[in-house]
Amino acid sequence: MRKLLFFILCTAIIVPATAQELNCTVTVDAEKTGQPNLQVFSTLQSQLLEFINNTKWTDKVYKNQERIDCNMTLVVNSYEGETFSGTLQIQSSRPVYGSTYDSPVYNYYDKQVTFRYKEFEPLALNLNSFDSNLISVIAFHVYTVIGLDADTFSPEGGRPYFEIAKQITSTAASSSYSGWKATDGNQTRYSYNDALLSSVYKDFHDAMYMYHREGMDKMESNQLEGKKVIADAINRLKGISDRRPNSYLVRTFFDAKTDEIQAVFSGGPKVDITKLVENLNRLAPTKRSNWSEIKY
Repeated sequence: MRKLLFFILCTAIIVPATAQELNCTVTVDAEKTGQPNLQVFSTLQSQLLEFINNTKWTDKVYKNQERIDCNMTLVVNSYEGETFSGTLQIQSSRPVYGSTYDSPVYNYYDKQVTFRYKEFEPLALNLNSFDSNLISVIAFHVYTVIGLDADTFSPEGGRPYFEIAKQITSTAASSSYSGWKATDGNQTRYSYNDALLSSVYKDFHDAMYMYHREGMDKMESNQLEGKKVIADAINRLKGISDRRPNSYLVRTFFDAKTDEIQAVFSGGPKVDITKLVENLNRLAPTKRSNWSEIKY
């Protein structure tokens, strides 16, 4: 069974047996509203779980063991009538070949989550219209999760799914909700998706494939070679930093990968880490305490 670390903030719900592409755990945490035990929050959690895991998001057939492990935690900060406001934490991972370990891929903290929801109203996605900000936000992240997962298995494999996320973004931009437009800031769903589809960030997609398929998946048969490829993949990200300092896309990469990178290069066969640590400190300066633990 894949291992995915996450915080459970309220009662867990078992994933239905009819799951499609995703094996997603959903948590709705309403403690900040002062009314966490209201039935509406439990209903919302159940409906989101069913929507995410039972929707057929792609035309591909996924075997049970191929489903993408992910976790979504919706923290509701305020609630009035049918209007909800809060944040959404999304995490996903993929299995590493020949091991029981899951490598974290996506770790995104969405601060702009406001929506209207009426208890028991059906949740369904229509890519051609904007019907609900809740559905659009969830669908955007689902397709991003699927796209990033595909990137780790084949070069540029995620582009078709990032294009669908762009369609969702473009449709939602006509609404009054935040996070969908270029004017909403540089750390938004719009800016993240724009970077994923920009040729400026081609090195990111190359690094995702190298890091996982040619690096992590090779660790079982040749740990030294796998570590060298992972280091090369990280060093490739430096080109992005040179062109786009403080890139939001690169930052989210290290939000997911910091602990793993530290662990990979803190044991096992020795590789030259001088250039690696130098680039890590440039790419993710807020993680310096982690990089200082890489000793050789």
